[in-house]
Amino acid sequence: MAVTGPLSIVARSALQLRDVGPATVNELSRSLEISRTSVENAVTALGDSGLIVDAPAQNGGGAGRPARRYSFHAAAGTVVGVDIGVASVRVVLADLAGAVIAQRSYTGVEAQRDGASKLAAVIDDVRRTLAAVSIPSSKVRAVGVSLPGIVDDSGRVTTSVVIPEWSGIDIGSQLRQAFDCPVAVDNGVRLAAVAEHHLGVAQLVDDVIYLSVGNRIAMGLILGGHPRRGIHNAAGDIGRLAFRGLNTETGQISWRSAPTAAEVFALARDGDATARHELDAFIDELAHGIATLSMTVDPAMIVIGGGLSAAHEQLLDPLRAALPGHLGLPFQVPVVEARLGAEAAAHGAVVHGFQRHAAEIYGIEGMPAPPITPLSHDPARADDTDPARAGDTEEKQ
Repeated sequence: MAVTGPLSIVARSALQLRDVGPATVNELSRSLEISRTSVENAVTALGDSGLIVDAPAQNGGGAGRPARRYSFHAAAGTVVGVDIGVASVRVVLADLAGAVIAQRSYTGVEAQRDGASKLAAVIDDVRRTLAAVSIPSSKVRAVGVSLPGIVDDSGRVTTSVVIPEWSGIDIGSQLRQAFDCPVAVDNGVRLAAVAEHHLGVAQLVDDVIYLSVGNRIAMGLILGGHPRRGIHNAAGDIGRLAFRGLNTETGQISWRSAPTAAEVFALARDGDATARHELDAFIDELAHGIATLSMTVDPAMIVIGGGLSAAHEQLLDPLRAALPGHLGLPFQVPVVEARLGAEAAAHGAVVHGFQRHAAEIYGIEGMPAPPITPLSHDPARADDTDPARAGDTEEKQ
């Protein structure tokens, strides 16, 4: 049930307590430049909804009882982000203030025999993550989902070449039934772009091309600060078309001098002429495709993610050198490595859940998504972005 009362003041008060910190009524009144009476009404409404609790009082040294202070009750609920892939499933749990409280990785859905078994495995992974930190399912206020494929606005998978059993299936509805809460579903590369924009390397940039380069090449777009879906929800599904030499159905990269990217990179490092020539040609083609995309949307930044993104000397540095020649413009577009690595899409799913279902999460209209704070230690980061493990990194398109 939504909080009643002067809604904008309630939202502003909640936002101040959530993103700035504990405060008294007088402090809120001064910060928000609204009357004490209005703040008192808002605080009463927020207390009734369970979104705030008493904070430890601060005694300024004067006589009398210290003023009552309030803090945002971040532990009142949980938002789940789940990134579904054939090689791995990643689950991230965040509290209502956006702090990540747990993240787990599980075996991907590839081994499951059919679409229903794949979905059941994902649901079990989410429940196992909740149980690991003693959070009951009843506290889950929304679930954000990243998966490979074209997804419509309701959460139905239009088509997926990576998990074909889910093509035409309303995954959002299935998960809503499982967790009895709102569910927001979108394409994984698009949500990786959302994560890099919201909490990663592109936080201050509102026009971004995010390119995932690993087993496949796929793209996500942030335009005007918002992910671009397109009228058919297919914006960004361009890797197989913009970059020549890829599988035209899946966008899969084919290597000739060795079976995998890791082996090609290793051979090139060791001076193998064939591998070096193939890698040079691949980078030149990558630069050509990026130049084509850049001239289409004129981004302020190009973010390279995926399993090959950490290969600075062999990929990013020569790519930066090659791009200006293809653009032929009197300015340069920054090409940067994604910050969140293999965890980007899962964190983007959390952001997506907050953005799409803020009213249901908070019971207040107009609340923006919180700043997301990842766990301080992420042991998967180094392994999953190592180019030697490029074949293990999920591709989300």
